[in-house]
Amino acid sequence: MKITVETRVEAPLAHVWRCWTTPEDIMAWNAASDDWHTTAASVDLREGGAFTSRMEAKDGSMGFDFAGTYTRVEPMRLIEARFGDRDLSVEFKETGTGVHVRETFDAENEYPEEMQRQGWQAILDSFARHVEAKRAR
Repeated sequence: MKITVETRVEAPLAHVWRCWTTPEDIMAWNAASDDWHTTAASVDLREGGAFTSRMEAKDGSMGFDFAGTYTRVEPMRLIEARFGDRDLSVEFKETGTGVHVRETFDAENEYPEEMQRQGWQAILDSFARHVEAKRAR
């Protein structure tokens, strides 16, 4: 089953793309809630290149690695990747007021679909807030 989450970011496409693909930015926005954070990230943004991020609870009680391989990269338009046996697609589309970002991913079997949708949406919302705040600086 595929799950899709979306957001609109009020910023130029080049800025949105840079924040999505820069490890320092990923570490700033990649968390579903304030009690989690990303402690490390790496990006080799090319087809066949790898990406990783380490997400941890701020209290140190748990953490996990998220890693995969880029399978298709169309700069400032599309990123496709494989992580484990699952696929991810991230689309970037300019609108009159910013950029529409759409993530579609294969659901996993451990957690309910709605919980996965909410978690990924929360991270995407955090991304949008980060991009817009960074642009305002």
